Amino acid sequence: MTPKHDEKVDIAIIGGGLVGASLGCALAALVEGARLRVAVIEAAPLLPQRAEPWQPSFDARASAIAGGSARHFASLGVWERMAEMAAPIRTIHVSERGRLGVTRLRAAELGVEALGHVIPNAWMGRVLHGRLSELPLAWHCPARVEAIHPVAEGHRLQLSDGSELEAGLTVLADGGRSGLKERLGIESHERPYDQVALIASVEVSRPHEGVAYERFTPAGPIALLPLQGQAMELVWTHERGQEERRLALSDGDFLAELQQAFGDRAGHFRRVGRRHAYPLSLITARETARPGLAVLGNAAHALHPVAGQGFNLALRGVMDLVAAIETGIERDQRPGSSAVLQDFEARRDADRGNVIRFSDGLIRLFGLDLPLLSHARAAGLVGLNLTGPLRRGLARRAMGLER
Repeated sequence: MTPKHDEKVDIAIIGGGLVGASLGCALAALVEGARLRVAVIEAAPLLPQRAEPWQPSFDARASAIAGGSARHFASLGVWERMAEMAAPIRTIHVSERGRLGVTRLRAAELGVEALGHVIPNAWMGRVLHGRLSELPLAWHCPARVEAIHPVAEGHRLQLSDGSELEAGLTVLADGGRSGLKERLGIESHERPYDQVALIASVEVSRPHEGVAYERFTPAGPIALLPLQGQAMELVWTHERGQEERRLALSDGDFLAELQQAFGDRAGHFRRVGRRHAYPLSLITARETARPGLAVLGNAAHALHPVAGQGFNLALRGVMDLVAAIETGIERDQRPGSSAVLQDFEARRDADRGNVIRFSDGLIRLFGLDLPLLSHARAAGLVGLNLTGPLRRGLARRAMGLER
């Protein structure tokens, strides 16, 4: 669309990635019914909605979508298409290298078809942007926010495409990479794990049958998530600096070392795609809402990937923000009003705190190499596997059905 040089909107979403696009889709009923004016600002050019069949890349990054998140996507009308490229997680297998204890969380125990699904990020983005293209949104893409200033009823945004927007509610969904949080005086608390996640797609020698593995080793956890076919998404945690050697290995040597570290529970590793490395920290924004402003996704909280809860937590934040806006409209409150943002924070507080403590505690518990604690962990895994209610409770948390 041709940029407008002076535009008033009710909501400006900064970031058109998975979190920002999910928010745009979740606002559809209010855009169409309550006539909310919504703008999306995205720095990267959008890929066209191609008509040809989807060709998934072996190297594509993927995300674990909990059962609760699938329900949210269903309510947005996008799950049926999203599920076309989804691989179901029917069992979560948790173990510790060198110990006998094992815990298995099974979908059948909860009477559901799957505990979650693993979906290529690019496919999720394609489906979400397809839905957004059906809505009367104002797109500024590619465009960056070059300046942001508080005004009487929101913020004024100056964009790189020449536009100026006055937004009643500005939502930071940019992953925290733009520096806008800092320009607005929002500090973040960072707790480095001194770890790096090495991520790649691997192919295994036998069908994975929907099993996701979480394997704790002395050097760090290894996660394998099922993809379609016999491919799996690998998340291999390394001590900082130790990943560089493995990034430089030949594919054959890399697979041999992975086999040695993980064992043969998943079969033999036969192929590996491009390898990527990401430093890991627990990052939490000290402020995620103020009048006229909300912070979502990685801009609000970046978690260790071991529990696979980052995007699922972000999506629940999206749905809670929309619920607070809907309630506010019923009470004749603007989307950016103090009352709406306080309602949003009240909805998010317990869930956010519980997930952060769960993910962080898991890493710290299995990261301590103490003999007595190692035996206690093994006993705990065995006990959890034998105790139905505890195991089912953990499964429900993994599915995003308990907060």
